[in-house]
Amino acid sequence: MTQDSALNWGGAMNRRTAIRRLATFFLTTASLAEAQQPKKVPRIGFISPSSSSTAGPNLEAFRHGLRDLGYFERENIHIEVRWAEGSAEPLPHIIAELIRLKVDVLVIGGAAGALAAKNAGIATPVVFAAVTDPLGYGLIDSLARPGGNITGLALALGEGFSGKWVEILKETVPKVARLAVLRNPAHPLAEVFLRETQAAGRAHRVRLDFFESRDPNELGSTLSRLEKERAKAFIVTPSPLFSSQRSRLVEFAARRRLPSMFFSKEFVDAGGLMSYGPSFPDSYRRAATYVDKILKGAKPADLPVAQPMKFEFVINLKTAKQIGVTIPQWTLMKADKVIK
Repeated sequence: MTQDSALNWGGAMNRRTAIRRLATFFLTTASLAEAQQPKKVPRIGFISPSSSSTAGPNLEAFRHGLRDLGYFERENIHIEVRWAEGSAEPLPHIIAELIRLKVDVLVIGGAAGALAAKNAGIATPVVFAAVTDPLGYGLIDSLARPGGNITGLALALGEGFSGKWVEILKETVPKVARLAVLRNPAHPLAEVFLRETQAAGRAHRVRLDFFESRDPNELGSTLSRLEKERAKAFIVTPSPLFSSQRSRLVEFAARRRLPSMFFSKEFVDAGGLMSYGPSFPDSYRRAATYVDKILKGAKPADLPVAQPMKFEFVINLKTAKQIGVTIPQWTLMKADKVIK
């Protein structure tokens, strides 16, 4: 090899080495820059139809569900919490606000909130929790294939369930011969509640008097009529209206010293005597699994609506003492929770 050839060959090698080093430098720099860029933290909008004082356990249950799946606030998830304070009026504004914040998923409790999201015509995925009958409300196409951008967890208070309220109340107060049943005829399952309680009333030889209310104003006159009828016990059937009027109904039962049966433990926590129904906190905890699947690419339309898995029978012994009711020992043994 001549001196000139050697020089040319050496120069080519130097150039190739320089190019490789330069390429390595740019690749390393790009990788470091990519690694240094903060990853997008998913943002979840959480809307409760109630207030923080009454629905706080539901939010904590949702957070617990997220933690079980590896999501931790201020680390890899962000939750924007909003409270509707028992009124459907602010829901459209709350939903619009969260959409402007570009949340990745909306988690909404109750039928009113889910309906507000559907009526808003938004594209953001929506997960509802604690909706009694999502099919009856027109939120979904079917339980197996919800369609659209909405799915979640139903409470499924259907056939064969409502009669338990009559059965437990009669067992608790054996001498009672007349029960007042508060119902909202606009509720999708109102007729189911009616048939089931009527059948249970016949089976247990209890007279049932039904009182209807569709809004807070009508509820006042309904309670006045109920008081005049001198009923000896009180059943409140599921309705978002009655949930929003929880304190009012509990106070009414306490003032009249009525043994009362409600559909969720939140009423008993507020001073009601007893409740039997699906666990609201469990519904919110399980909503986290839907959020996880959606964040990983699943479409709400393909996620079947889940049915309740946990039911709770709760008794408030403090209230029992205040209204002069002695809870039988065999009834206490059946309770999932006793408030003393």
